[in-house]
Amino acid sequence: MLTREGIVRGLRELGVRPGMTLEVHCDLHSLGQVQGGAETVVHALQEAVTAKGTLFLPAFRLSPKLELSSRDRALGIVAKMRILPPEAPCTAMGAVADCFRRLPDAVLGEGVFRVAGWGRHAREAGGGLRYALEKGGCGLLLGVDIYRLASMHEAERLLPEALRHLLAPGPEVDALYPPRQWHVQMGRPPAPVWYEIQSRALDRGRIRTGRVGPCQAMFFALKDVVGLYARELRRDPYWLYGLKPPPGEEDGGPACRRQAGPPWLPPKAATERPRGGERQCVQGEPREGDRG
Repeated sequence: MLTREGIVRGLRELGVRPGMTLEVHCDLHSLGQVQGGAETVVHALQEAVTAKGTLFLPAFRLSPKLELSSRDRALGIVAKMRILPPEAPCTAMGAVADCFRRLPDAVLGEGVFRVAGWGRHAREAGGGLRYALEKGGCGLLLGVDIYRLASMHEAERLLPEALRHLLAPGPEVDALYPPRQWHVQMGRPPAPVWYEIQSRALDRGRIRTGRVGPCQAMFFALKDVVGLYARELRRDPYWLYGLKPPPGEEDGGPACRRQAGPPWLPPKAATERPRGGERQCVQGEPREGDRG
């Protein structure tokens, strides 16, 4: 059975240190039997970074994914989740995240895609995960992969409007599932984009892998991984997504190249396509994510 001490030891071996700013996503089940359950995991995370550090965990007000109807599939919907009330005890974020946001000294952001913070800079949770990116924070994935890394969405501010439109629900979907009540995800692009970023980051040694008990874990600087995604979006987003650009947007398009990079994006970090122009994607569909 995994104890608090065992979790802290595993985190130390990964590279987690006191004083760090850490974005965490965790599948409790991947840790096996944990003495004390989710509460033990939360306390271990606190001990690992100490009160001089900061923890940020997602507190999104979303239900687990609901079963799709034949009409949903015909409309191109790949996932639908209800938007929950602010006080809902359980969410799709999982037991660890739900336990974390209920800490008496946790700071909870606002809105559907809120973030919970604890520690020295907990109040920055009100701004989502941008603080962790801008201040050199790290990411910790316990039993989940990059498709749970919420800060990746910060890079998607660089998506061209035409590409946003392709990936957004249309009027028929909005009428069926009003945006104030539902969060709907539409057909995935041909390329598993985030898996490609994860694969490249692993190949370049930007992600440290290890284990915490039986759980597979990944630990990295957020700038290294999210920054890689941002640079590729600036360079050629349509190629990255495996989509044909609209007229005038070929080879990345002038509209894409004109966008300024975020302040956390290193200015001289060049990216290259895989040799021969071939994709090197990690195959497979994004998983459900954090479970409780």
